[in-house]
Amino acid sequence: MLSTGALRKWSFVHKWTSLISTIFLLMLCLTGLPLIFEHEIEHFLTDGVQHTSAEAGLPLANMDQVIAAAKAEAPDKSVMFVGDITDDGFWYVNMADTVAGGGPRKTVTVDYYTGQVLDPSAQRSPFMAFMLRLHTDLFLGLPGKLFLGLMAFLLLAAIVSGVVLYAPFMRRLRFGEVRRDRATRLKWLDLHNLLGIVTLVWIGTVGATGMITTWADLIVGAWRADQMAEMVAPYAGQPPVTQPGSLEQAVQAAQQLEPNMQLGFVAYPGSGLSSPHHYAVFMRGTEPLTSRLLKPVLVDARTLQVTDNRPLPWYMTGLLISEPLHFGDYGGLPMKVLWAVLDIITIILLGSGLYLWLARRRKAPGRTIEAWEASA
Repeated sequence: MLSTGALRKWSFVHKWTSLISTIFLLMLCLTGLPLIFEHEIEHFLTDGVQHTSAEAGLPLANMDQVIAAAKAEAPDKSVMFVGDITDDGFWYVNMADTVAGGGPRKTVTVDYYTGQVLDPSAQRSPFMAFMLRLHTDLFLGLPGKLFLGLMAFLLLAAIVSGVVLYAPFMRRLRFGEVRRDRATRLKWLDLHNLLGIVTLVWIGTVGATGMITTWADLIVGAWRADQMAEMVAPYAGQPPVTQPGSLEQAVQAAQQLEPNMQLGFVAYPGSGLSSPHHYAVFMRGTEPLTSRLLKPVLVDARTLQVTDNRPLPWYMTGLLISEPLHFGDYGGLPMKVLWAVLDIITIILLGSGLYLWLARRRKAPGRTIEAWEASA
């Protein structure tokens, strides 16, 4: 049994971690709701992008043909990445003024099988792009990501403190009881506590995975300074490759090394996820639970021979698992629906918490822990 002093401290933690983060968490829940159904919404907005499917029985287009088609759309741009890790059914070719990402960027979508450029509607719509940027970094880049990561940490602190306070609050009530015959504020307090304890695991999971994804730039940077640096160390002092060899041959070399995996994406030599001397071919699993897990295979961009490959470290694996789990993108539409329902419940939870704080300030600004205990 917690003492009155301990209850007071935990109540202070719960109140202020919740209040500081509530507005931002409400924004994240509201923007996250359409992002859960991003593929379905994009399909509705574009009326479905017409691209060749596997049922056509055609072989995959040569990757050199894919790049040539994309380059024809933007001949003054340099290719940074090409791939499709979300099973959209076509290749995304990301380009910029320089391979390192300088200047305005352009994305071209190319059919898996025909190697033909698809209609620009295959790309993310302006609405979904706005929602994603607002949800991930508030249009502030890395500082915005780290700020939202702090809000996620405060959410986790609010969850822990809420669990600590729940037991003494419920000692005179049945589990999940909502006192409908009492004052409005007490009914909302009971509902707030019920929703919080029922969604505890989900909110903790989404909060933790969201916090991890805000550290993505830092985690990838640590991987580059650690494992990537070891993998490319033999090339230290050599001039960078300016005319890389056949992308198709590089992909085939990686595929021969990992025959039970499929291509996720390729980072060009000099891009942010490769070295100046290699194609970094990121292979991925073929099952729903492994399709987001990547394994880098470094292919010499001149000789087109594999020079190194190794599994990603635990912290990169944690990052790769976190993003699809955060958006419920593992179990198909049923899991997305579940995620959406829980998201809406969380919006009610956050809104009720804000209401309770405002109502308490209006009615009893000086209310003590002892009085709070008595009301329970």
